[in-house]
Amino acid sequence: MQIKFKLAVIGVAMAAVTAFFVVTKSEITGFAQTETANEMPGVIMLAQDAKLGSVRFDHVSHNSGKYSIAGGPIACIECHHVAQPAEEAAKHPPLRTAWPADRTTTLTLELYKQDALKAGVAACRSCHAQSGQTPKLLPEIPEIKHQSSTAMIKLNNQQAFHRNCAGCHVEANKENPDLKAPTATQCTVCHKRQ
Repeated sequence: MQIKFKLAVIGVAMAAVTAFFVVTKSEITGFAQTETANEMPGVIMLAQDAKLGSVRFDHVSHNSGKYSIAGGPIACIECHHVAQPAEEAAKHPPLRTAWPADRTTTLTLELYKQDALKAGVAACRSCHAQSGQTPKLLPEIPEIKHQSSTAMIKLNNQQAFHRNCAGCHVEANKENPDLKAPTATQCTVCHKRQ
């Protein structure tokens, strides 16, 4: 009886340590808890609370070269724009923020595979929180100046995704009209109700 109790205590302790690692990894990377350490997530479900339905984002297809504007894999920093040194991020307005501010590396798949936690991939909502919420990594939701007026646009989670995804799709379609990447007016191509 005492051996069974000790085994149960050891099992609970191992589960607690595993849960701590998974939650910690999820907080830093923002990826699903089912992903194994140093393995890039294959599919990410976005916009899970959207009125039009969630978006199934095929992460592998977007960074393997299957989808591309310039004929090669889409660089990690095209979406994870804060995962580069500040001097590099400053070259790409309006996406000028680096995280952490003293970052010295640029996120690549190789860097992520070496050590996912040290690669420093922040979840999108860590900076681009939902309206009315405070981001985890920044004092407030980032803003940019509207391109044709003096108005400021608060890049909440919805704004950031739509601007980044639709903007890339528009560029991809200009480069190669045969791609038929969905644009901002084709909402239900990406959004699907469960």
